[in-house]
Amino acid sequence: MLDLTADLSPEKRRSTVSPEWQDPSRYWPRLSAATGHLPAPVAVIDREALRHNAMDLLVRAGGLPIRVASKSVRVRSVLDAVLQLPGYRGILAFTLAEALWLAETHDDIVLGYPTVDRAGLAQLFASEDAARRITLMVDDPAHLDIIDSVAPAGSRPDVRVAIDADASLRSAALGHIGVRRSALFTAGEVAAFARKIVRRPGFSLVGLQMYEAQIAGQGDNAGPDAPVIRLMQARSRAELRERRAAIVAALSGIAPLEFLNGGGTGSLEFTGSDESLTEASAGSGLLGGHLFDGYRSFRPAPASAFAFDVVRRPAADIATVLGGGWIASGPAVGSRQPLPVWPEGLRTLSREAAGEVQTPLQGRSAERLGVGDRVWFRHAKSGEPAERIERYHLVSGDEIIDELPTYRGEGKAFL
Repeated sequence: MLDLTADLSPEKRRSTVSPEWQDPSRYWPRLSAATGHLPAPVAVIDREALRHNAMDLLVRAGGLPIRVASKSVRVRSVLDAVLQLPGYRGILAFTLAEALWLAETHDDIVLGYPTVDRAGLAQLFASEDAARRITLMVDDPAHLDIIDSVAPAGSRPDVRVAIDADASLRSAALGHIGVRRSALFTAGEVAAFARKIVRRPGFSLVGLQMYEAQIAGQGDNAGPDAPVIRLMQARSRAELRERRAAIVAALSGIAPLEFLNGGGTGSLEFTGSDESLTEASAGSGLLGGHLFDGYRSFRPAPASAFAFDVVRRPAADIATVLGGGWIASGPAVGSRQPLPVWPEGLRTLSREAAGEVQTPLQGRSAERLGVGDRVWFRHAKSGEPAERIERYHLVSGDEIIDELPTYRGEGKAFL
């Protein structure tokens, strides 16, 4: 059982004070030694690195409770272990089917995205417990209409809903900066929709979500555009702090809200300082995908990683591993590829990149790799590798101490 609250041994305490993952020549060979007997691909979570990341997120949030974004984990035992830590509260789920499954053992689940899953809604309405434990996300009257089409008010429990409001930046010069989520932007628009909800029988408005992806999901310390990104984010923080306060003030006279949610792993310092909010969301920072290497304010430990074996040598300076193409969602750019991290100095080929069945690697270490040698990779994101594997091997020190089934390993594939 994964337990992040247990006391560490003196040896592990020293490792935490001087994190081993800051020295690749120690960290990656240790993971190789622990898992060398396992066939590739092999995926691991390092317990001490996970604990470090979980604690660091709390520090960065400045005391604001953190709701765990399950999309960025997709391992129930990790969700459970993190939620045992003081400072973490509730789950931000990504589909209704997932939320219903998690609601069997958890009682504070917010669905981060709107749903039109009619079968799932019927299942939700059939259970008083599930209806009490799950909050649906809405930003359009059409979402309310679909809910009522499955079961009208009076024939089902009251549905807990939260409003998703757009936290993007609207720039006169650059247009919309951020992700395309809700159409609700101004305090007036959000308030008008809130009034429609509270006047409609069978609905309880309990929360607000505003996710600032242009801050939380955009590194400010990578590439030639970094100065421009920092300027954009500074303007976005100032605008959002003012607009979010206005939205919260407008909602306060309409309904007593239980939570006001914002942020993500990359913006916790800002989120924690926003007095309008009662909680933050984070998940990716727990496992530490390599996209977060491009931030100035923090650097997560590489708590999760996976390894493939070299199966051929097509040239003296190229070693090819079997597999490797675990590409992250988002724009089809190089940063979405898995990053080869050990041995050091490896890179993918520009004309092949990371492939589904093979990935050629070049660089100063490629000449020394032989058939059967192992190469470690980090994924760009955190939760998505769980769709490829059935289990993570939990490592502490130089040994495997547990196996942690992923959603896929438990027979679940939600999206």
